Amino acid sequence: MTNVVKISVRNLVEYVYRSGSIESGFRTAATMTEGTRIHQFIQKGYKESDEKEVFVEAEIPYEDFVVRVDGRCDGLLKNGDSITIDEIKSTVHSLDDVQEDSHPVHWAQAIFYGYIYAGDHDLSEVTIQLTYVQVKTLEQRQFQRVMTYEEMESFVYQVIEEYAHFLKVKIKHKIIRNKTSKTLEFPFKAYREGQRKLAGSVYKTIVDKKTLFASASTGIGKTISTIFPAVKAIGEGKLEKMFYLTAKTITRTAAEEAFRLLIDHGLDIHVLTITAKDKICFQEETICTSIDCPFADGFYDRINEAMIDILEQEKMIDRMIIEQYARKHRVCPFEFSIELAYAVDAIICDYNYIFDPRVSLKRLMEDQKKKTAILVDEAHNLVDRAREMYSAEIHKSAFLQLKREFKTGSLAASAKAINDHLLEVKKSEDYLRKDMDTDLVALCETFITEAEAELVQNEHELLLDTYFAVKNFVKIAELYNDQFVTYIEVHKSEVRMKLFCLDPSEQILKMGKGFKGRVFFSATLHPAGYYKDLLGGQSDDYVVSIPSPFARENIEVIIQPLSTRYRDREKTIEPMVHFFKDVIDKKQGNFLIFFPSYQYMRNAYEQFTEHYPDVSTIIQDIGMSEAEREDFLAEFNSERDTRLVGFAVLGGIFSEGVDLKGDRLEGVIVVGVGMPQIGFERDIMKNYFQSVGKNGFDYAYVYPGMNKVLQAGGRLIRTDSDTGVIALIDDRFLQKKYQALLPYEWQHYKIGL
Repeated sequence: MTNVVKISVRNLVEYVYRSGSIESGFRTAATMTEGTRIHQFIQKGYKESDEKEVFVEAEIPYEDFVVRVDGRCDGLLKNGDSITIDEIKSTVHSLDDVQEDSHPVHWAQAIFYGYIYAGDHDLSEVTIQLTYVQVKTLEQRQFQRVMTYEEMESFVYQVIEEYAHFLKVKIKHKIIRNKTSKTLEFPFKAYREGQRKLAGSVYKTIVDKKTLFASASTGIGKTISTIFPAVKAIGEGKLEKMFYLTAKTITRTAAEEAFRLLIDHGLDIHVLTITAKDKICFQEETICTSIDCPFADGFYDRINEAMIDILEQEKMIDRMIIEQYARKHRVCPFEFSIELAYAVDAIICDYNYIFDPRVSLKRLMEDQKKKTAILVDEAHNLVDRAREMYSAEIHKSAFLQLKREFKTGSLAASAKAINDHLLEVKKSEDYLRKDMDTDLVALCETFITEAEAELVQNEHELLLDTYFAVKNFVKIAELYNDQFVTYIEVHKSEVRMKLFCLDPSEQILKMGKGFKGRVFFSATLHPAGYYKDLLGGQSDDYVVSIPSPFARENIEVIIQPLSTRYRDREKTIEPMVHFFKDVIDKKQGNFLIFFPSYQYMRNAYEQFTEHYPDVSTIIQDIGMSEAEREDFLAEFNSERDTRLVGFAVLGGIFSEGVDLKGDRLEGVIVVGVGMPQIGFERDIMKNYFQSVGKNGFDYAYVYPGMNKVLQAGGRLIRTDSDTGVIALIDDRFLQKKYQALLPYEWQHYKIGL
């Protein structure tokens, strides 16, 4: 069977012709908005007989495979019988810097379009034209080459030949991957109760091209139950790629372990873990320029060889492996990961690579998405994370400072215009707005163009930071709808304007569109309606709820009706710490106590250690490093001579995704109902949801808070042999609303000791 490989002309020629170094963090080509404007400006000058944005596609046979290429030609200019292929490129650089041979990749792209068009229309020759436009001045510079069909064909086959080595590695791997995924067996002797149902639901979701919302209790084995069916779908030809998305390092590790298990059982697959840039960077400071970083210098001259090497040798491409090959080939480890993301079968990474419009993997084309599934772990976390992704803010002080530093010229004028506009906003005292400030967005777009022109010459730190903030602001402004609000905060001379996403559902839905299957899963997607609503659920989506496979009797639940409201904390803290001691005395072993804030935790810790100095304790600190987190968890072992009581924060690093199996943890105490602190943003959210017919207080406060409680309690029962105590301290746990949010296995509680 002939292998057909589909790739865009642009991606193909970039693979072959890219060269040189990774340079500064901003794109030296014009922004997307500017690029579109420039294209339209040039295309308006075309004659009536000319065509623009012409789709071209061809199948090019090479050895035992066929490369199907496609692309969109900017301009098709007709002059009698002669045809000119016009490729438009906008730049912030001076056109004096652009020579005929400056950009081989641009020529290659246009020649491909010429070859495909000439082949389709039986032309013996065409003119290839590159049109460069300076974004500020609109000055143009053109280069032309007349090429025969034979010359273009020879060029195209040279490019394919350069690409062929990489292609052969991919095709060889794909054959083995499909064979091993098809024959792969579930890696355990038997499914746990509920696992088969979850795995079946995931497989059906992928095959039916649907979205699944799965609430599956802690300890069921969600990770393997979602990854295994996706792998099987690859073996059955239903899928080509998957993303396993998560917010926390610890759940990433669980996904890596699941893939390793499958590989140990015979699966041949390329799995990549993407580590954040600031964590994996080899340099002390993350400055991506050829001068500052030897791994950025000449990166594109070495990356193709590094890619082939790692793909031929490795299956599990985790952080350690990436670093090893990055040093060997002297390439930036983060950018190496991003390049690999387009070549591997499975990617374990943060939510933002799919859902954040500012950092998502842009080259994942629509046809690739159609063969890709996204598995969203701990999906309850995506709601607040998405709100952050789709919100943006700017500060007046940055523009005032830039105006002062640059003094004269168009950049200073642009910064002054934004500063003056925000000053008018301050005077208006209209600090909560439903509509987008379109005048400000226009000023921001001008600022971006001016900033880019300056940053080409001068890596000015404040300008670079402000440039990124303004780019984010403009990007989010493009998404703005009635699920957003604009609010302004004024403090002395400072003005902060924020585009705040109240309800991220529409954006999550939009970013997930086009994928073959979308699976949102968590132990605490409860209440289901709330999460389905805010994660972009539709009426025809699949929903599955899988109860705990463990005996209810394994867990003793105690509700202690003390008030933990802020006003009552001082008078209830002493009886509360005595209650801690009474609970931990009920059972041998280690306990974790979770609090709604660091301050409350510290106050209780001080009281507890003062009353019970003989009990071994450990306390979570703000901003703990990964090593410190691991040390904290390592203290919870079953071989300790004395029990350990850990003090931690609800919704923090130790209340989710942490596996303390067996005798490592015997009890969890949760202080309070987890309610977020009452504040300006939460109140805006409350009012918004109330206005669209929801219970605003529940959406803004109750449901997010109780999710933290359920997550913390979920640290306790991880296997069918685990037993333990969960104590919930707050009188609100006895109210109907909160009772309804407790899982079935917690509802056989007793009140007090």
